[in-house]
Amino acid sequence: MVLAAMIGFSFTSVITAAMGLFIGPISREFGWSITLASSGVSITAVLTFLFSPLFGLFIDKWGVRRMALPGLVLKAGVIASLSLLTGAVWQWFAVWIAYSVAALMTKSTVWTASANSTFQAGRGLALGLVLSGSALAQAFTPLISEYLIRHHGWRMAFVWLAAGWGSLAIGTCLFWLRDGYELSRKARREQDGTGASESLLDVPGLTVGEALRDGAVIRIAISTFLVMMVTIGLVVHQFRILTGAGFSAQTAALAALPAGLAGIAGKLITGWLLDRYPARWVGGLTIGATAVTFLILVWPQAPVWTVVAALIVNGYASGTKLQIVGYVTAAYTGMRKFGTIFGFMASLIAAGSGLGPLLGGWIFDTWHSYAPGLWAGVVLTLVSAGLLLGLPPYPDWKAPGRS
Repeated sequence: MVLAAMIGFSFTSVITAAMGLFIGPISREFGWSITLASSGVSITAVLTFLFSPLFGLFIDKWGVRRMALPGLVLKAGVIASLSLLTGAVWQWFAVWIAYSVAALMTKSTVWTASANSTFQAGRGLALGLVLSGSALAQAFTPLISEYLIRHHGWRMAFVWLAAGWGSLAIGTCLFWLRDGYELSRKARREQDGTGASESLLDVPGLTVGEALRDGAVIRIAISTFLVMMVTIGLVVHQFRILTGAGFSAQTAALAALPAGLAGIAGKLITGWLLDRYPARWVGGLTIGATAVTFLILVWPQAPVWTVVAALIVNGYASGTKLQIVGYVTAAYTGMRKFGTIFGFMASLIAAGSGLGPLLGGWIFDTWHSYAPGLWAGVVLTLVSAGLLLGLPPYPDWKAPGRS
């Protein structure tokens, strides 16, 4: 199950990790601004922001498998359809709206719920393994995309990414994605013959209304929005930042590899730490370290080794952000309505993920430099870290009297 969820999540992260390499070729071919060529991720983010709570409710009702499999198939088809772009702006928007539906069906809530519903002991490490999929995509997608674009053009690059990575994700999830929701459905079916229920998981936790009023949940939500905005903005524009600093296209793509591998290590190490130490400390200190990356990238003519080191730090720290928010959300709200509650959290993840790339493109179009955005990244990552560090101890949902 963990392997299937990890590979499934890696495919959902491919476009975010790859779009930085497609922005230049698409904008040159169609004469678009960088802002417009960067807007696809932002279009997805707006719709994900609006509809994530609804799809979170679907997870509570139907489970992960019934969402993920059709979503992965749809996502592969839409990615391949990007090869058919003609330069019409309406077509660009239409394709990304279709992509948004697939993104809602395969968003981080799906894979986080899969791990949280299956594991109690070792939940942090399980989340780390599952969410390593995004780091896997961050590590290898730029290299693969750069090669495909250079040898086959940007159109066929979309087709190969969809067919290759998409087939692997769909196949592994089809055969191996069986989690706590599926186990609960089987148990209910044996009990009452239908498996139907308002919620598949009969466990303690906050209601949706209680969660929306909870101070700790609000702090997690704000922290998540801020860190997603600056880190996803950096991921999408990282390739252009590096080439603008004098790196060749091949070197800029290669620089993503150690960062992605550091992200995988970060998830595993953070998962081990989350199972042993308070999540607020693990999360706050890890997210705070990301500020170092922005400081180094804003340094004019920084030595190559410092830039690579900065990307490794960012890969390690930012690679854990979904893992941390998934863990602390479950810890502070319980699993009773986790899908719906994390659906609201996913709305903020989407809002930050969409706003970051759009602001990055606007900053470059306005100042012809990414420096203002990098300085903002320093400040906002420290604020995000401070919000997590100030969280109270999380409740014990096994304690008597907990609902």
